[in-house]
Amino acid sequence: MKGNKIKIQENTLAYMENMPRLSRISGQINGIKKMIDEGRSCSDILVQLRAVNSAIKAVESNLLFAYINQVILQTDKSEKDRQAVVDNMKTLFDRFRG
Repeated sequence: MKGNKIKIQENTLAYMENMPRLSRISGQINGIKKMIDEGRSCSDILVQLRAVNSAIKAVESNLLFAYINQVILQTDKSEKDRQAVVDNMKTLFDRFRG
C-alpha cells in the first residue's frame, strides 16, 4: 500500500457519519461570518470558533479511526506492505496529535 490511498466511499459508516457533521460545520462557519458582519462581540465569535474547532477535531478523529479500521481489514499484505501501513499510520498520528 503506497501512501494513504484508502478513500471514503458513499454509504459507508464513515461517509454517513461525517457528511452531516461537515454540513453543520459549514453552517457554523457561515453563522460566524454573519456574526462578524453584524458586529457581534469577539467573545461570542470566539465561542463559536471554538465549537467549530471541536467539531473539526471530531471529524478528524472519526476519519482517522475509520482509516485505521480499514487498514486492519487489509492485514493479509506482505511484511513490507504492512510496515508501510504502520509507518503511514505513525505519520498520521504524529500529524494529528495535539
